[in-house]
Amino acid sequence: MNIQMIKFSLFLIFLFSINNVSIAEISNKDSSSSNEIYSKLIIPLSLISTGLIVNKSTFEKSVNSDIIDYVGPNYYFGIDDYTQHIPFIEMYIADIAGVEAKNHWFDQTKYLLISNIISSGTTLTLKKLTKKQRPVGADDSFPSGHTTEAFTNATVLYNEFSQTSDILAYSGYAFAVTTGAFRMINNRHWLSDVLVGAGIGMLATELVYYIEPFKDFNPFIDTDNITLIPSYNNSEYGLYFSYKF
Repeated sequence: MNIQMIKFSLFLIFLFSINNVSIAEISNKDSSSSNEIYSKLIIPLSLISTGLIVNKSTFEKSVNSDIIDYVGPNYYFGIDDYTQHIPFIEMYIADIAGVEAKNHWFDQTKYLLISNIISSGTTLTLKKLTKKQRPVGADDSFPSGHTTEAFTNATVLYNEFSQTSDILAYSGYAFAVTTGAFRMINNRHWLSDVLVGAGIGMLATELVYYIEPFKDFNPFIDTDNITLIPSYNNSEYGLYFSYKF
């Protein structure tokens, strides 16, 4: 089974789980929780709205021209291929180091995976529908996939550690902003691509953490001394195993 089929299958599972969340469950969330999610949606919705406003505008083209005039037409520094992954790497390093998090490592992985499936699925769908050209001429520019993933991962990191370590929680956004900036500096994306990609990543993740799909599914809940961490290297997927004696 290829990666696309895996993502599609997991996305269907997520939709099924959402469909089975009863109205009573949602209504039982207290008003403070509702107010909190509303406040958390302000920034991602603002990013998406701003991106839609400047999309294909004269302002967006002038921003791109100013960047290219400054760095040169042939400039490329591929740091954005790596910074998009750093937030979730930080999360697992913090888990191994014993930093207190909001959720068990399995639940972290669960929400990380679901958030990325939703955000990347939304971004890929928009890419195919809009067919917007990149500054370098290729298709599928809008929104930025790198930026979507970076802000998805950063928002997961924030949700897990915002109550225990501000520096760790916000550090993911530094790498996410760096990712989005270099997508523009490397002339791979327009401003609107980056803004909407960032908004989608944050929006999808905040909604996942609010709904908490598969909340009670955790086969490792009583094994805190065991940690399994997904790994990726040279297009190969694997697992990192850690056991605390």
